[in-house]
Amino acid sequence: MSLTLDTYRLLGRSGLRVSPLALGAATFGTEWGWGAEREEARKLFDRYTELGGNFFDTASTYTNGSSERLLGEFTRTNRDGLVLATKYSTLRQPGDPNSGGTHRKSMLASVESSLRQLNTDYIDLLYLNVWDFRTPVEEILRGLDDLVRQGKVLYVAISSAPAWQVSRMQTIADLRGWSPLVALEIEYSLIERTGERDLIPMAREMGLGVVSFSPLGGGVLTGKYSREDLNPTGPVAGETASTRKSLNAALGMVTERTLAIADVVKEVASELGHTPAQVALAWTLNAPGVTAPIIGARTIAQLEDNLGALQVDLTPSQLARLGEVSAIDLGIPHGLLASDHIRTVTTGDMKVETRS
Repeated sequence: MSLTLDTYRLLGRSGLRVSPLALGAATFGTEWGWGAEREEARKLFDRYTELGGNFFDTASTYTNGSSERLLGEFTRTNRDGLVLATKYSTLRQPGDPNSGGTHRKSMLASVESSLRQLNTDYIDLLYLNVWDFRTPVEEILRGLDDLVRQGKVLYVAISSAPAWQVSRMQTIADLRGWSPLVALEIEYSLIERTGERDLIPMAREMGLGVVSFSPLGGGVLTGKYSREDLNPTGPVAGETASTRKSLNAALGMVTERTLAIADVVKEVASELGHTPAQVALAWTLNAPGVTAPIIGARTIAQLEDNLGALQVDLTPSQLARLGEVSAIDLGIPHGLLASDHIRTVTTGDMKVETRS
């Protein structure tokens, strides 16, 4: 069934309505060597909002602050009609250990910086960006709740944290009447499905909407990589270190497995008359628990291609093929608990429906 950007979805157990595709603003600004200049970023913003898009993803440190500053400029005339999600915890000032991390000082300073850069007096959705394994969860939760009570933040969320910590935090927030987490941002795509082991089931059980980044697997699922890129002396090695393609290859995202998945994506795309990127995004849009994948275009052509995913209708057989080639081993205890033997010893011959 075709979607549109104004086919809004509720984010987790909140009443917040967001577009089914979020626009990532990490490409706003060229400080990292591969983003969009101001004029092109403005075109991306205008086209996305023109079609009803309202969900933007950024962070206080993206493109050294240019991402938030450009969003602040672009949203000046329609701030209340948009949902701005930003993040804290990455280091803002090299040499200052308290300018990063998940603790209260870092949190409050980062939020104040984001409010200035976004040219706004409130943030719709604030993510804890990277778990640091040091700050007590009560300090984090109380700090987030204070920001909500002050009106500087409307909703709180989390990214890149263990499932057991997220569920622990959600339980504490519920018991103490603090602001609950409403979203979980994770990497999730056809080539990265390990979130299905614990993170996504946890999010569905605890009331967090999943917002997925890198739904195209760093570009691998667009079909721009080949077996030649497996060779370190091939064309990727000759590219400049600042390009995303060479970075993804160096990070080990280009493997026989990921290329095999990309091949099936291309086959399905050919059958449907769509691009591989659109098929890969459509698969993520259909994934249980996922509220909104984040698209990160640098040009209008890339944005239009990504938005075409909303018109892709994958058949059950195509979904099965994509699922089979990208399947992962869920590991212990998930594989065991899903086995016929366990179902037999726990329910006998009775048929018991599972919760959706």
